[in-house]
Amino acid sequence: MERVLIHIHGIVQGVGFRPFIHKQVLHYELRGTIKNTSSGVELELEGERPELERFIADLPEKAPKLAVIERVEADFSPELRGFPDFQILTSKTEAQRNTLISPDIGICEDCLRELFNPKDRRYRYPFINCTNCGPRFTIIKDVPYDRAKTSMSSFPMCPDCDREYHDIENRRYHAQPDCCPICGPHVFYLDAEGRPVEGDAIELARAAIRDGKIVAVKGLGGMHLSCRCDDAEITKTLRRRKQRDEKPFAVMCRDAETAKKFCFVSAEEEKLLNSFRRPIVLLKKRERGALGHLSENGFLGVMLPYTPLHYLLFGDDFDMLVMTSANLSDTPIMYCNDEAAEKLHGIADGFLLHNRDIQTRCDDSLCWCLGGGEYFARRSRGYVPFPVSTHEDLGMALACGAEQKASFCLSKGNYVFPSQHIGDLKNIETYENYTQQIRHFERLFDIRPTVLACDLHPDYLSTAYASERSEAEGIPLVRVQHHHAHMAACMADNALTGEVIGLVWDGVGFGTDGTSWGGECLVGGYRAFRRLGSIRPIPLVGGDLVTKESSRVAWALLRAAGESTRRFRDSAAWDFMLSNGLNCPLSSGMGRLFDGVSALLGIKERCSYEGQGAVLLEAAAAEDEGVYPVSFEEEDGVARFDWRGMIRRIVKEQSDGVESGVIAARFMNTLVDMAVSQCLYARDVSGLSRVVLSGGSFQNLYMMRRLPAALEKEGFAVCRHRRVSPNDEGLSLGQLMIAKAKLQ
Repeated sequence: MERVLIHIHGIVQGVGFRPFIHKQVLHYELRGTIKNTSSGVELELEGERPELERFIADLPEKAPKLAVIERVEADFSPELRGFPDFQILTSKTEAQRNTLISPDIGICEDCLRELFNPKDRRYRYPFINCTNCGPRFTIIKDVPYDRAKTSMSSFPMCPDCDREYHDIENRRYHAQPDCCPICGPHVFYLDAEGRPVEGDAIELARAAIRDGKIVAVKGLGGMHLSCRCDDAEITKTLRRRKQRDEKPFAVMCRDAETAKKFCFVSAEEEKLLNSFRRPIVLLKKRERGALGHLSENGFLGVMLPYTPLHYLLFGDDFDMLVMTSANLSDTPIMYCNDEAAEKLHGIADGFLLHNRDIQTRCDDSLCWCLGGGEYFARRSRGYVPFPVSTHEDLGMALACGAEQKASFCLSKGNYVFPSQHIGDLKNIETYENYTQQIRHFERLFDIRPTVLACDLHPDYLSTAYASERSEAEGIPLVRVQHHHAHMAACMADNALTGEVIGLVWDGVGFGTDGTSWGGECLVGGYRAFRRLGSIRPIPLVGGDLVTKESSRVAWALLRAAGESTRRFRDSAAWDFMLSNGLNCPLSSGMGRLFDGVSALLGIKERCSYEGQGAVLLEAAAAEDEGVYPVSFEEEDGVARFDWRGMIRRIVKEQSDGVESGVIAARFMNTLVDMAVSQCLYARDVSGLSRVVLSGGSFQNLYMMRRLPAALEKEGFAVCRHRRVSPNDEGLSLGQLMIAKAKLQ
């Protein structure tokens, strides 16, 4: 007989891990104790050495599906304590906390069956859950993960739930959010004025939606605004009230079969839709112009119900509902009952709410399925706060991200914890949420940063936060060039070391020369980089106005190419501004080139949301393999794509009557050729043959299905993002890696 002390690190709290261990201990006829700690799970067991070793070897293979075992440490000793049986002890709080926390989990099949079983005591109870599903991250106040440190602390278990909680054969054994209609949270319904309405809250909400009303629905990480999908007038009303003129709405479908009626759904996409993470998956529409009142582009964002409340809301009436974040323009998703009733007044016609507090707001995740896995536009619910592991110890650091699609990363050892979606740092509400979430993550994961990293741009609120905190707390601050951070983020996402070629395409980033960059070919690694490729700078007439009025970019492209600009009403005024250098900064932003060509083709001249012109240009593209000529200007070793010849060819084809969809395809095909040429040049200069792709412009699936193949054909090894977003949300990961390398 021997005794072994086992420490298990990873996601081992809130996922049924202690009940699993209890059953394994009985199977191997062992005795001892288990407890949650601030570092994971601690086991002390006694038994024969071969049985103890088999028990340890079986842990990774037999662990619950939601558990992630990162590391197991075992220390054997001949000294016995004489345990009489096996017990689950009170959780242990330690000075140093290293536990991982599970994301929120979509309802499991067992709970779903019970939800609709009239004989079950939780029949139609909207908070049914077990160790395999339910809220986690959004209800946690602190660790260790016990009921007392969650939103469920105010709901003492009834005798029946308590029996389940202590029954090893029950799947709710030590399920912290366990509850029932007698002892758990409840739903209620408010009218448009925020007044309680008597009756079955879910049936009242369903009736309102049936009648064409807009209902605010409280979910796991915040509120949604929900309405019918089958009436364009209803969605038009929602757009007007929410001030969301054209940006696509996400929809929730009853099941994958419903989604297949409107979209192409591959086996991989169906698997992702049905996964316990339940992200919004961007699916290609079956008909190009279908469902225009929901999404004007070629994709529809679809998710399946992930809470019992959602399933009850669908009932037998609806197959598909609009389910869009409940927020005011450019502010965070709402998550408090009182706030929703007040600020959504005049937007929502009713409120389906509940009294289980949301501790942490967390938007729905949004992704494509690319290469069989997720390709994120937004990494949030279902994934956060699961960490990204790295190849080296990063210590404790905070990277503050950028301005748009703001996020942050905190590191501890080999783990990096990317935050959930925060939003654009444009207003005080978003900024307060940003700083609040940084404090929450630091407390949960016991991180005290010894270094800060931020963007090079002096006017970003994230830069101001980092600078002020650095000065106040005496923490070293590393300012990181925007596109270098993108490149490093994709390297870290793929666990790459050394140096690579980085194609980084986005809208804007502050360059080391003080100008606006955005269509860059870099070479280097975490420590340093060189700029070897870019595009000919585009004059931005009116500065930031071009992001809304892309016709200004089209005018600048035509003027530079020597083509007529008479079609533009403001041509004379813009010419005066450009000739006199009045608010006309130069930009090599790839996003601006997409916007300009989109406006030139008449696809979108005025944009109501970021990237709209580029998104619609991609949606308009026909099947065509044609390309335009590619030429470069070399300046100080930087090969700049000279787009003027391409613009002249586009104008010529327009006058010849070539369809805009064909021209859109040829434009993007030309960018593929240009990128390959730049990478060949970079390989000649540097000898490197690994390419990473990062930046918001690589959310273009037309490009992502062609460019990697074209590069691989030339002998390059190509890496794209897999665990974090290619857009600005993901670049804080790169900031961390660069800060660590530079301080070393």
